[in-house]
Amino acid sequence: MNSIGLLLILVLYLSILFYIAYWSEKRSHSKWTNNPYIYSFSLAVYCTAWTYYGSIGVAAESGLSYLPIYLGPILIIPTWMIILKKIIRISRVNKISSIADFISLRYGNSRFLGAVVTIICIFGILPYISLQLKSISDTFHIVTKTQASSNIFTDTTTYVCMALALFASYYGTKYVDASEKRRGIVTAVAMESILKLVFFLIVGIYVTYFVFDGFDDIYQKAAVLKDFDKKNTIGGITNGINWFFLCILSMFAIFLLPRQFHTAIVENNKETHIRTAIWLFPLYLLLFNLFVFPIAWGGNILFEGKGHNSDTYSLLIPQFFDNNVLTVMVFLGGFSAAISMIIVSSIALATMLSNNLLIPYGFIGSLENSSQKKNSKRIVNSRKIGIFSLIILAYAIYRIFILDYSLVSIGLVSFVVIAQLAPSFFGALFWRRGSKYGAVTGIILGFLTCFYTLLIPYAIGITKSTSLFIQEGPWGIELLKPFQLFGLDYLDPIPHAVFWSLLINILSYAAVSVSFKGNYRERNYAEMFVDIDKYITNHENAFVWKGTAYISDIQKVLQRFLGEDRTKRALTIFNLKYNIDKDITTADARFIKFAENLLTGHIGTASAKILISSVVKEDKISLPEVLRILEESKENIIINKKLTDTSNELKKISEQLKNANQELVNKDIQKDEFLDTVTHELRTPITAIRAASEILHDDDDIPEELRKQFLQNIISESDRLNRLIDKILDLEKFETGKQKIYLSKNNITRTIKNTLGSLQQLIKNKNISIEFEDASKEIKAFYDEERIVQVIHNLVSNAIKFCSETDGKIVISIDENKDNIEVKIHNNGKGIKKEDFEAIFDKFYQSRNQNVKKPIGSGLGLAICKQIIEHHKGKIWAEDNVAEGATLIFTLPNYNTAENS
Repeated sequence: MNSIGLLLILVLYLSILFYIAYWSEKRSHSKWTNNPYIYSFSLAVYCTAWTYYGSIGVAAESGLSYLPIYLGPILIIPTWMIILKKIIRISRVNKISSIADFISLRYGNSRFLGAVVTIICIFGILPYISLQLKSISDTFHIVTKTQASSNIFTDTTTYVCMALALFASYYGTKYVDASEKRRGIVTAVAMESILKLVFFLIVGIYVTYFVFDGFDDIYQKAAVLKDFDKKNTIGGITNGINWFFLCILSMFAIFLLPRQFHTAIVENNKETHIRTAIWLFPLYLLLFNLFVFPIAWGGNILFEGKGHNSDTYSLLIPQFFDNNVLTVMVFLGGFSAAISMIIVSSIALATMLSNNLLIPYGFIGSLENSSQKKNSKRIVNSRKIGIFSLIILAYAIYRIFILDYSLVSIGLVSFVVIAQLAPSFFGALFWRRGSKYGAVTGIILGFLTCFYTLLIPYAIGITKSTSLFIQEGPWGIELLKPFQLFGLDYLDPIPHAVFWSLLINILSYAAVSVSFKGNYRERNYAEMFVDIDKYITNHENAFVWKGTAYISDIQKVLQRFLGEDRTKRALTIFNLKYNIDKDITTADARFIKFAENLLTGHIGTASAKILISSVVKEDKISLPEVLRILEESKENIIINKKLTDTSNELKKISEQLKNANQELVNKDIQKDEFLDTVTHELRTPITAIRAASEILHDDDDIPEELRKQFLQNIISESDRLNRLIDKILDLEKFETGKQKIYLSKNNITRTIKNTLGSLQQLIKNKNISIEFEDASKEIKAFYDEERIVQVIHNLVSNAIKFCSETDGKIVISIDENKDNIEVKIHNNGKGIKKEDFEAIFDKFYQSRNQNVKKPIGSGLGLAICKQIIEHHKGKIWAEDNVAEGATLIFTLPNYNTAENS
């Protein structure tokens, strides 16, 4: 493919990335940009061009040696639920925006330590960025079949570098507060991570199943190549130790690389996203390594003895078979891997450069008297210039130093440099005695050791075997040979540098920290970092400070960075949180910490401390006093938690009492209504009996026919009165537990038939048709037949009462399963409203609206049915989703199941 065509594709691709970033920034709260999958895929910024190309080169040259860089993260990722969550909480409450801020804050807001960490990161990451530019340049020329130009103005990498610098400086500095979430960048990086994986899998499948005939075919053909067996085993104890140190190195990298800290910590929106990341990210790494071996050894088979760069086999193989589409796809995947690393790393480094070098050691004085608008513009511009300058500087390093080295070698050197932060970083999380002087000493000595054993030899040229410094050591002292320091001659250069640098770093950090106590501020933050879970809800309460400070003075400082409106909102929130009177003029420790946190995102932890210190008068505090205050703070937090829990419990109990009281009131009302209804129901037959009796008593001349009718009315009303009294007594017995049921084995079909027989006259009178399904079956169940007859009689009577007036129909069916039998009684009359499904079984239900409409019956029938069925260990309910009419269902234990149990 020609250069112009590929450049046009790159322009289109970068335009799409710009659009994704723009779209995501506008929809920062959308589920499409703020979810655990976007977060997890953004972590795959770990997989750079080194992963995309370099792993294949290592696999082709050294076999399995590429694996430790991925094994380390996979082994340590399960601890993220504890360690990463702790780091996120610390960073969130302190508004930390970079690893330099994190370390410097823990060791007492140390400006010098923040600067040291920043310099270490710049030393370690700039060559790493240069490596990405090298990969873009090399692969561009492979795809276009052109030669790299020595003229920077004709080198395409120059223009790619400029485009990336502009993109990163624009989208990476949209917020003055560096702790703000950059959803545009994160979403774009996540999309790039998906694309580079997809493209890599496509080329892997192509090589494995189209160029060759599967894994077995590649293995059999590669097995005859020189040193195949030797390369594809871990080897002896020496190689095992090399692997161990490389795994340790990559474990540290997944926490400490500025780009990983930024995506995993600063850009984390929810701690719960970690749950997805701990399985999705290792799966991503596994998938990325699935086809490394086939591509690497497929390239060795195809290009044996041709002198091709094994790093680029994934491009060379499809190009060898004239598959231009796949070649361009692979190039775009590698391009994605490179630019995502460049963008995120440059943003993270620029933030550190601004907050820990330029502002605290440069123009912090000029910020003190400027307006909020000027300060914000100056801070943002410093970061824009920082991002642009870092990428351009990385390009210069690429042009001068990187051209002669493989991708993996430069990547590992960067890892070793960044690993020097590990003792002070993890010590900040778990060791209270760690001090600023210990951290500074450890980092500097570790870096100097790394510089001696690794950076100087690489700067000289590791391939130059004639170098006396490398071969004989300085001044011919063999014990000082950089790759065999003090006679340690069985480790490779990278593990060798890791061993000595970290050993000296850890020992220095521990020894100095134990020998020299940190000041009160260091111990204060040590407690807050180590015990973050105790202080997470009341973080400002754990901050120890004594002195004289006025809110108005601090407010003026805040307004110069946050603006007047935002400052007022922040103060209102603070006063509400701690229930502080807004008229109070003096500031306490909580407000000092609160103000520092507000400034930290804008100018970093060290500069925030400097600015607040400029307007307050602080008194020194002894270490024992700090510990006493912290102990009191812990006790207060515990007491406050207990008080909160007790208060919540009392609120809960109060709510329960309120509900119970309301229920009693309702019951009392219902009781009155029920008594009114029962009285009404009792009075009706009594009145009828009295009236008939009086007529018969007073009038002797009543015709015989009419006399018999009055006597019949007296008998029927007496029966009605008797039934009503029986119902009331039944309900009372069931509710008080006095009523007993006598279970026996019965045929439910026969019971239903017998009950229907007693209702035949009523059914005929209303011209209702009865459909009884399964009438011929014998279905056994355990129940008190007299009581179940009562239930069926009541339900069928209700069905008759509410059936359609014209073509009434009642359908009765029985379903049987292993646990119970289910009886359904359906009528085609009026349906039951959903809100009444449960209320119809309430004994008070019929009486609630008696002033609106006279109730039919006492409303006790279904209440008694419910009591009877529940005493049989069954259930009764009204069925939902009935198209026409109403269906009532009850269940009884199945005879076979009950008998077996």
